[in-house]
Amino acid sequence: MRAEHDTDGTGSADGTGSGAPGEEAATPATPATSGAAAAAPARPVARSRRFPSVTQDTARPEGAGRAIPGAVSTPARQWPMLSVLGATAVGLLTTAFGHPRIGCLVIGVALIAASVLRRALPSVGMLAVRSRFTDMVTYGVLGVAITLLALVVEPKAPLHLPFLETAVRFTVR
Repeated sequence: MRAEHDTDGTGSADGTGSGAPGEEAATPATPATSGAAAAAPARPVARSRRFPSVTQDTARPEGAGRAIPGAVSTPARQWPMLSVLGATAVGLLTTAFGHPRIGCLVIGVALIAASVLRRALPSVGMLAVRSRFTDMVTYGVLGVAITLLALVVEPKAPLHLPFLETAVRFTVR
């Protein structure tokens, strides 16, 4: 059994050509270079540390910094993220114990607070995932959507939106 496979039928098992007596061993193929590129010496390209005016990739995240300097313990440095997670946990527990409207309101308000914290504080630790604008919009839209859904859930909805009845009748029929 041969260790290498002969794909074109002209080489031998050891890769030395066709195996005919007196024939030179084949050399590995090298990439062809043009005469102009080979004659000119390659100069290193200077790279700028500034962001380009037109980006080709995603922006680097801003969450690498800490909310408080490193001399303080880790939980204290990540207080914005921990406060949002704590409020969300309270909302989930409230929902689990039979109060879905209040629990969803707490979760929605926690996300809106995350949006406000992302806007107001220069450094929010791990609460920063993407760019400041993207984080603010994402947290804000999700927070407002969850809050509105909590306010229109039946029975005894505190917020009445007339177009919702029409939309439900149209989709459920």
